[in-house]
Amino acid sequence: MSPHQHHHPIQSLSLSTKLSSPYPWTSLPLIVSAPMRVMSGPSLAVAVSSAGGLGFIGPGLSPDSTAIDLEECVKILDDKSSDSKDVLPVGVGFQLWNGDLKVACEAVGKYKPAAAWLFAPKEGQREINEWIKNLRGVSKKTKIWVQVGALKEIEGILQGEEEYKPDVIVVQGFEAGGHGRTKDGAPLMTLLPEVLDLLGERNTIPIFAAGGIADGRGVSAALCLGAAGVVMGTRFLGSKEARIKRGYQDAVLEARDGGANTVKTHLYNHLRGTWGWPEEEWTPRTIVNKSWEEENGGVEFEELKKRHDDAVTKGDKAWGKEEGRTATYAGMGVGLVKEVKGAGEIVEDVRKEAKEILKRLGGNNW
Repeated sequence: MSPHQHHHPIQSLSLSTKLSSPYPWTSLPLIVSAPMRVMSGPSLAVAVSSAGGLGFIGPGLSPDSTAIDLEECVKILDDKSSDSKDVLPVGVGFQLWNGDLKVACEAVGKYKPAAAWLFAPKEGQREINEWIKNLRGVSKKTKIWVQVGALKEIEGILQGEEEYKPDVIVVQGFEAGGHGRTKDGAPLMTLLPEVLDLLGERNTIPIFAAGGIADGRGVSAALCLGAAGVVMGTRFLGSKEARIKRGYQDAVLEARDGGANTVKTHLYNHLRGTWGWPEEEWTPRTIVNKSWEEENGGVEFEELKKRHDDAVTKGDKAWGKEEGRTATYAGMGVGLVKEVKGAGEIVEDVRKEAKEILKRLGGNNW
């Protein structure tokens, strides 16, 4: 084992404390709610940040949704008489391949969110650099988070100019819900240490872990691997504040055994009419249901689409393992989501559990 590997867990702690100056409201270990498209709205983001985490708003149905959601955050926070006026204590996520940089800059420049999370460029590192340069130009206080899911993406960051380095890197394991690497992803347990080794012991960028983390056990494991903090997505689908239909949330609560009952496929994107993802690179993970089974059984896409669209007119019945047909994006940790709770309560419970585990591990029982 090379000597620098010993430094990572300690280094990760110093890097997490480094985050307390731009995010003074947060508590360690820092728990972040992922910018899930549509489902991560203002109520969820504010609830997570109010509990000492960092809540992200996800991309909406159109680029203009970002400004509308940020305005809503301002209103909620004003009602809570927030005194943090120079930066809005929430983050915002951008899906670059179909994003609008000009609209994004207007929203970030006006509302000054604490963080902007960049993901899924169509043109690789060059496009990420363009977004970083422009967003920093409109808001110096907005820290740039970049999501990676493969070593080659880290190599792209390392080869770039200093001015394009992100403030935070989110390493997303293959287990994650939503869109992750199609062919070159790896589980968090192996990907995160390899990323840290590649970055080396002089790395000054905090690394956050995402993918399959749903409770204090996952948080403490990620910190032991060397993460400065963690991101949870699927767990917050089971929160009171998620912008999610009841049928979808029920399907998440029912699901068990993520290895057997989730799959990476573009089928559900296509059934919903979403085309254009760089499919060679990113594929969503979703809970399997009738559409997936029937496609495997040889039913043609046109027929599946007809059945899907008919199911969607039936409200909450569109989801569910037995008869459901529409997209139910969720990660492999879905079996760990067993109840709906307030997002703030989730953050506090998970943080408390992680701290207890880390204290136990720190005992002299070895």
